[in-house]
Amino acid sequence: MTDTAHPATAAPAPEKTTLDIIDIFHILPHRFPFLLIDRVIEIQRKQRIVAIKNVTINEPFFAGHFPNLPIMPGVLIVEAIAQAGGALLLTEVEDRGDKLIMFTGIERAKFRRPVVPGDQLRIEVELKSWRARPRMIAVRMEGVVYVGAKRVAEAVVSCQLLDRQRGRAASGGDGVGATAETDEAES
Repeated sequence: MTDTAHPATAAPAPEKTTLDIIDIFHILPHRFPFLLIDRVIEIQRKQRIVAIKNVTINEPFFAGHFPNLPIMPGVLIVEAIAQAGGALLLTEVEDRGDKLIMFTGIERAKFRRPVVPGDQLRIEVELKSWRARPRMIAVRMEGVVYVGAKRVAEAVVSCQLLDRQRGRAASGGDGVGATAETDEAES
């Protein structure tokens, strides 16, 4: 009997369930000082994501919010919920570089205790609805933020994933997001 080599079949790559900061850079367009998640410790496609934000005194907002009593602004905690949800949404999109995520709503936001330097936020976001249409995906997500075992904030956020070109057209004639061709035509 002779030995025959069988062609190796590559096993499918395991689905990624965590993301480090480099992975997040490839998914989200946000950068310092506005990137508000540092790591993803759990991701279940189209269901749930858990992200971490390490809050340090070096955050630029602490200089003015508030001097001698640094507290993370609640609106930035809600933004961290949205960014975690955005990472969940964008992992489903191949051409994410051509997409723009836009907030469409914030509901039932509650802030239960201040977030201060030294806290580590655990941001848990669960997908509540996913609607896909040509050139647009709309989602609704519920986020809960913890420091240790204590719930510090929660909110329901809605957003749409649009083609970047459509997002620019939606900005209207105010010049915000207008292309160079539009600017020249108006001159």
